Amino acid sequence: MKAAVIVFPGSNRERDMARALKQAVGTPPAMVWHAETALPAGTDLVVLPGGFSYGDYLRCGAIAALSPIMSAVSEHAKRGGLVLGVCNGFQILCEARLLPGVLVRNAGVGFLCKPVHLRVETSASPFTRGYRRGERITVPIAHGEGNWVADSETVAKVEDRGLVAFRYCDERGRVSPGTSPNGATNEIAGLFNAKKNVLGLMPHPENAIEPAHGSTDGFGLFLSMAGALADA
Repeated sequence: MKAAVIVFPGSNRERDMARALKQAVGTPPAMVWHAETALPAGTDLVVLPGGFSYGDYLRCGAIAALSPIMSAVSEHAKRGGLVLGVCNGFQILCEARLLPGVLVRNAGVGFLCKPVHLRVETSASPFTRGYRRGERITVPIAHGEGNWVADSETVAKVEDRGLVAFRYCDERGRVSPGTSPNGATNEIAGLFNAKKNVLGLMPHPENAIEPAHGSTDGFGLFLSMAGALADA
């Protein structure tokens, strides 16, 4: 797997992401500055990490979505290449229209930083094939604008087409109104595009890959991607 991590002004999780990718495949990813106009040759996976790109001015991810490198990221996605956006990366993917909806300020609370429970909604994707459908995993969040919202028609399409990757749940894996810590519509924590080769995820799997983190549940996502690309 040849991965590239995009670095924006204000990114702060790129090294965590690079470490997780290296542990999964044995080789470090390329670190690509946002002002570049092309991805490294042979890139299989592009990752947009967490942070506060451009200081979260205007809307979170709005300025980063216009960065020169995003044209190459969009073309990579159109060709079927894998794209993962975590936290701020999820916000950027929505602003770049690679994913539906938008991330807005957490409902009723400020910045959240804590472990949360997620229910895996499908194992039929390159990102989740290493999990069981319905499995409960624990992964940390760290965001102030993680509330995914969309118009009712978009929400219906997302649900009808099975594009929800992860939902916030309780410790027993149950999803109900209010299990989302940030007010996200339908408790959605992670979302695919129509082809399921693009995933946006608010929680941070790169910070749940070894026992010292308190959970290793996030590592399954990285192993899933590596396995999917090895089998391609």
